[in-house]
Amino acid sequence: MIKSMTGYGRSQEIINGRDITVEIKSVNHRFFEFSSRVPRMYGFLEDQLKSYIQKNVSRGKIDVSVNIITVSDGETSVDINYDLAEAYIKSLRKLGEKENLPDDISLSSISRFSDIFTVKKTVLDEEQLWLDVKSVTEKSLERFINMREIEGSRMKEDILSKLEIIEKNVAQIEATSPETVNQYREKLYSKLKEILSDKDIDDHRILTEAAVFAEKIAVDEETVRLKSHIRQCRDFLTYDEPVGRKLDFLIQEFNRETNTIGSKSQNLDIAKIVVDMKSEIEKIREQVQNIE
Repeated sequence: MIKSMTGYGRSQEIINGRDITVEIKSVNHRFFEFSSRVPRMYGFLEDQLKSYIQKNVSRGKIDVSVNIITVSDGETSVDINYDLAEAYIKSLRKLGEKENLPDDISLSSISRFSDIFTVKKTVLDEEQLWLDVKSVTEKSLERFINMREIEGSRMKEDILSKLEIIEKNVAQIEATSPETVNQYREKLYSKLKEILSDKDIDDHRILTEAAVFAEKIAVDEETVRLKSHIRQCRDFLTYDEPVGRKLDFLIQEFNRETNTIGSKSQNLDIAKIVVDMKSEIEKIREQVQNIE
């Protein structure tokens, strides 16, 4: 299926205490170019994201943004040094008895002694986090590819309609060209006969020379190749694999043959048809630039 290189997909989900958002967008590019924005502490995800997406996308400038917010306390734990806490309490009570102060020790007052608490970060399970991020990325990528396919389908229909126009143009040239060649041959023959009328040159030789020069403006070879390119272009548009580069090269061949017809033609009608063809070919080329 033809895919555009322009696409966008976003997905967000809470998994294992983390709010994970993955956003994928792309624009056209000759090759696969990947960039990502991932929270610094999860930087190890970048290579895995690139490898995963590259298996599904062959061309385009891909930008991936990942946001991870912890929504539960699963990543931290607090240990209490009970011996040290009891030592603080005993010392405070002794101080109270000695100074004749009221025993108003409370939990909040003990909590002010921060050294009785130890906050620990749990070891990050990188493999599990990647599986969670991959799950969200998969949904985002599905939407991203779907958008590319929809846009690609529109581009395919547009290219096919323009190929029909070019095909009709080629048929017009084929219908006009033989008559043009014959007219040119007769005109050239008459001119040569007039110029060489006083020379001792065989009439058949003049006719042969006129025919040789007239064949130089024949464009049947170019029209045959153009029809072949049109068939090949239609075939490419049915492929499931990426064909953007092949189409890009083929459109260059379209231009080459059309330019040759234009340079050979001695007929004003054909020259006008060539201008129309080049306009349609340019429109196709612009579309092809954004096909994966």
